[in-house]
Amino acid sequence: MKEAAARIKINKLLEAAGWRFFAEGGSPANIQLEPSVKLTENDLNALGENFEKASKGFIDFLLLDTKGFPLIVLEAKAEDKNPLVGKEQARKYARSQNCRFVILSNGNLHYFWDLERGSPSLITTFPTPFSVIGYRRVVPDPKRLIAELVEDDFIVLSQRPAYAAEVAWKNELERAGFIQANRLRFLRPYQEKAVHALQRAVKDGKDRFLFEMATGTGKTLTAAAVIKLFLRTGNAQRVLFLVDRLELEDQAKKAFTALLANDYKSVIFKENRDDWRRAEIVVSTVQSFLFNNKYQQLFSPTDFDLVISDEAHRSIGGNARAVFDFFIGYKLGLTATPRDYLKKFDKAKPTSRDPREFERRMMLDTYRTFGCDDGQPTFRYSLLDGVKEGFLVNPTVVDARTEITTELLSEQGFVVTFTDEEGDDQEQTFKQREFEKRFFADSTNQLFCKTFLENALRDPISGEIGKSIVFAVSQNHAAKLTQILNQMADLMFPGKYQSDFAVQVTSQVSGAQKLTINFTNNNLLGSGNVLRTYRTSKARMCVTVGMMTTGYDCPDILNLGLFRPIFSPTDFIQIKGRGTRKHDFREQLFDDALKASIAAPHKTAFKLFDFFANCAYFEDQFDYDQIIKLPKPKAGGEGGGETESGGFSEPTAPYDHLGADIISSIKEEAIGVDGMKIDRMFFKRFEDAVRENKEIANAVDAGEWDRVIDYVNREVLDKPTEYYTLDKLRRAAAVDRRISMREILEKVFGLIPRFKSKDELLEEEFAKFVADAKPDEAEAIPAIKNYFKAYATSDQVRHIIDSKYFTDLATNAVFSTRDLRAVPQKYRTLIPEYIKDYVSLNQFAA
Repeated sequence: MKEAAARIKINKLLEAAGWRFFAEGGSPANIQLEPSVKLTENDLNALGENFEKASKGFIDFLLLDTKGFPLIVLEAKAEDKNPLVGKEQARKYARSQNCRFVILSNGNLHYFWDLERGSPSLITTFPTPFSVIGYRRVVPDPKRLIAELVEDDFIVLSQRPAYAAEVAWKNELERAGFIQANRLRFLRPYQEKAVHALQRAVKDGKDRFLFEMATGTGKTLTAAAVIKLFLRTGNAQRVLFLVDRLELEDQAKKAFTALLANDYKSVIFKENRDDWRRAEIVVSTVQSFLFNNKYQQLFSPTDFDLVISDEAHRSIGGNARAVFDFFIGYKLGLTATPRDYLKKFDKAKPTSRDPREFERRMMLDTYRTFGCDDGQPTFRYSLLDGVKEGFLVNPTVVDARTEITTELLSEQGFVVTFTDEEGDDQEQTFKQREFEKRFFADSTNQLFCKTFLENALRDPISGEIGKSIVFAVSQNHAAKLTQILNQMADLMFPGKYQSDFAVQVTSQVSGAQKLTINFTNNNLLGSGNVLRTYRTSKARMCVTVGMMTTGYDCPDILNLGLFRPIFSPTDFIQIKGRGTRKHDFREQLFDDALKASIAAPHKTAFKLFDFFANCAYFEDQFDYDQIIKLPKPKAGGEGGGETESGGFSEPTAPYDHLGADIISSIKEEAIGVDGMKIDRMFFKRFEDAVRENKEIANAVDAGEWDRVIDYVNREVLDKPTEYYTLDKLRRAAAVDRRISMREILEKVFGLIPRFKSKDELLEEEFAKFVADAKPDEAEAIPAIKNYFKAYATSDQVRHIIDSKYFTDLATNAVFSTRDLRAVPQKYRTLIPEYIKDYVSLNQFAA
């Protein structure tokens, strides 16, 4: 019975996938235009019987292509058997029929196996005939993918293949303008490293990858390079790029079109169109695929050879992972949310009420989905890395607290006394969580807006309030703030705005997604309000709740407003990331004369207005390691307010504060290259673990460094509790060079006050060189120092100098031909010889 039931289910699945049956005795002449399933006479007689015994030595199902040639061997097993038990038998049958593909099924569980790609992949439905025929055109060649040369012009060679031969490129004075005019996108060094890391992972036999890259570091450009790598080397015929929001769908499609249109076609998936079949790159929201299980109805598991998930921790969360896993082949996840800061929860007593449990599971599942069970992504590039290397900017935090928010933030809270209906005196206490939920104060919202507008960074070209995003508590709160901001703008800038200074961008607003796109494109409610030759949105502020937190790309943002308390480090990092991108405001200017006159056109910082001490919370109060044990709800606590510890208080009635509010303190702090605590706390955990180890402490006291380092390598690093590694510690230490384990331990035990930066070490080494060489060409010292540093830190510069390929300096971003000419002749050979003899280059490596 189990055999017959499996057979019936398999027949139905094949029919549903579009396969047509014919018996062995039938003539195939009339089915040349339709893929078919060939049943042997033995199979036909076996229906309802034990087909495994009856068909021993025979193929259960042989699936043919349009020409009647064998395409797939389907090995069927009874329902109570794992289909994988027929793997070797099916391999033998497939080879005998010259078939590349195998399906293993027991009617309930199915695997698709490409014998040229590795192991069987679990599928939830059978592939359609034409999908497999298309899939067959892709003959995987991992060796070619691994060997493909990916350099900084990998994408540019698609945008403008002959760029290097053009006069404007060869002329150094014209080159920058040539790049800008043609919007050429060269890969940054870390983006090249990401692709190279993926190539190494493929070499190691992996087919799932995860890039953890900070907001603003160009994940989409990196993804484009990966896509080209797979398509160019024949390891993919079609790629699916999944996003989690509609505006990101359009954003990604435009990016891929701008980068790869000369080589590959990009489309957005639409249900009523089949143009995706003729495209190499298909972009879609995961929601489009999930709706009514559309992905199972309209697609086959073999339709995409590479699936990329943008903001992976969100786009494959919950049941969205089913879409991701439906397709076989390579998988790449992109995320800007680092895992190291994630909070712990009591795994012995998991509970959905723990506010950190979902977040932790979401990230852990993301890492496992992409084959990173050890918590190490395929490639990582953090915010601190980006700031140190000059690609991102840190915020200037404006910590502004009113008298009311100061009380809300205090340990006692904001206490309200009143007399109840029975004449008894009562007290109610409100905390920051209840602002604009149970505690309302119009005067406080007014003060927030006034403080923001008076202290916001201005646009360096037009002098307007810089483009800003404000994050509100709720949609109602967003509506209030938008109204207040527009009223204040009318008073501050008479005649300039007509209630279009601030715009509410929340899910209840019609066309909200389009508003976010227009804000990025600088035409939200108009453009060039102050200066006609300057393209910038008339609307200066978007007031939102959660729509613009992740994946929103708007590099000219100058101000962010936290008009709400934040308790999730994920949300905090994502919101902060909206402002970290660099920007040259001259790109929006159409007046060449004015362009030349702008003194400071570059975005070097942004302001983060914090009205609820969120930055201080994540810097000083947030316990990244504490296991929260939630108190039991108090009697009658159903529906009560959540306390700071995660428990519940007695229900409280809403309170509308009608009194005035004033600023009690306002403080600005520019965040340096060391970043915020949330970006560096991983190192602190390691420090604590090492200090508590008596054997390590005793060996350090005795100066037995070889013993200490050997012990740490054996007993501390790469252990399953925290997975400390030297590379992770180097990154967490927030130093722009390769520090040694001894330096790390010296810092932990207070033997050195801090780690020296790469430039500090270079300055020290150059000072030694000056003391030794005693150069007397004072005017040439800056050029000599520049040469010394470039040779010591750049492999490429060393190769050019040592091999005497000096013409290659013309295209070198670190040290140019002009730089070399400025170096006196004798130092051109003296410095390389000195560095080779006396300077350890390993200390300067990233």
